[in-house]
Amino acid sequence: MSPVILLSIIIVYFALLLWVAYRTGKGSDNESFFIGNRKSNWMLVAFGMIGTSLSGVTFVSVPGAVGNDKFAYLQITLGYLIGYIVVAYVLLPLYYRLKLTSIYGYLQQRMGQLSYKSGAWIFIVSRLVGATARLYLVVNILQISILDSLGVPFIVTTLIILAMIILYTYEGGVKTIVWTDTLQTSCMLLGLIICTVYMLNHLGLSFGESFTAMQAKGYTKIFDFDPNQKSFFIKQILAGAFITITMTGIDQEMMQKSLSVTKLKDSQKNMVTLGFILLGVISLFLYMGGLLHLYGAQEHVTSSGDQLFPDVALNHMPGFISIIFIIALISALFPSADGAMTALTSSICIDIFGMKDKKDWDDSKKEKFRKRIHLIVALSFLIMVVIFKIINDNSMIGLILKLAGFTYGPLLGLFAFGIFTKYKVRDNLVPYVCIAAPVISFFIDKYQQNLFGDFKIGLELLIINGLLTFIGLWLIRKK
Repeated sequence: MSPVILLSIIIVYFALLLWVAYRTGKGSDNESFFIGNRKSNWMLVAFGMIGTSLSGVTFVSVPGAVGNDKFAYLQITLGYLIGYIVVAYVLLPLYYRLKLTSIYGYLQQRMGQLSYKSGAWIFIVSRLVGATARLYLVVNILQISILDSLGVPFIVTTLIILAMIILYTYEGGVKTIVWTDTLQTSCMLLGLIICTVYMLNHLGLSFGESFTAMQAKGYTKIFDFDPNQKSFFIKQILAGAFITITMTGIDQEMMQKSLSVTKLKDSQKNMVTLGFILLGVISLFLYMGGLLHLYGAQEHVTSSGDQLFPDVALNHMPGFISIIFIIALISALFPSADGAMTALTSSICIDIFGMKDKKDWDDSKKEKFRKRIHLIVALSFLIMVVIFKIINDNSMIGLILKLAGFTYGPLLGLFAFGIFTKYKVRDNLVPYVCIAAPVISFFIDKYQQNLFGDFKIGLELLIINGLLTFIGLWLIRKK
């Protein structure tokens, strides 16, 4: 497939996004940007959040990892479902009761100003790292598959994509994103289904026959019953639950969309529905991953990991499938990047600079300030994508979940201490606890073989990090 044709498809797709942004962003103000005036339809939010939760990493990394990890990712996904239920019935009622625009306002009310700022900064660092890692993966695939052959440098590709995201989120924010994410999620899921159906037909297999072929290769193994392994099912399910609680329930980006729904009951339906849909969608991604490896073996494809799906779709399938893959890939890219950029802008404006409390600022000044921060966030995205280009990890989903264990742990500890105890803390010491816990977790992870022998710590490092933060807060509690 000609790179020029693929690039033209991307331009047409982006023009459609701009049209949607123009139609939905009319009359937007700061409240529209931050929480969509709390008038979003819960079904649209739930459907659009599928794209945000999955991203390009799931689209490429999960199928690519089946060769090494089999269907073990489904263990984590079962934990995700438990986590969504906890978010719906523990955290959402709290946020709605307090009428929060930024969820970290809870920490201010419960513990104090420095606890609040600490929580906001942890979110900013966590979301910046996670979102840019996801962005890098898709930009790199577009670079290798299309833009290298046109002589476009990687840095220029990244700048153009960031400019695209800024253009359609600059005015409307969440009000626009609820609609654009719905469009993008539809394209991503349609691409997933079409690619799956094509491979089944090409291989000449029925669903049952393909599953039997995957079983013969060992791809369908889900549960690991060895307690010493990182993939032990209890570790994975627990890790999945806590990943959802932290990366959704106490993450401003995800909660910003949920809080844009008018009623708590509808927001809870959104969250639980999302959990069940994701279980089904990720199961389909894993099934497609098994098909990709069967297809790749038949076509003598040598790529593996994150490079397998792009290589197969662009070099070993008909042109129309290549077009569908590119549309689905960029559809997976934008929901995670646009939402993160908007949420980071919101958190910096509200939590760090206290924009809502500046009574001497009129609406025009607040809007100019918010737009300036939006551009600074975009610049930070550019810097981080270049850093990930230098790192160039072969399986980004593993890297992202591991980084989340370090960055989100203190947020988990802060919210757990606030919800499950009635103690106040010495607010001035909270930042030190939030720095110490990830540092200790890093050394536990680095020297785990010396500390625990054959017992291996995996994604449950997030829980350990949160527990260390909780213990630190307990030690600095007020008597």
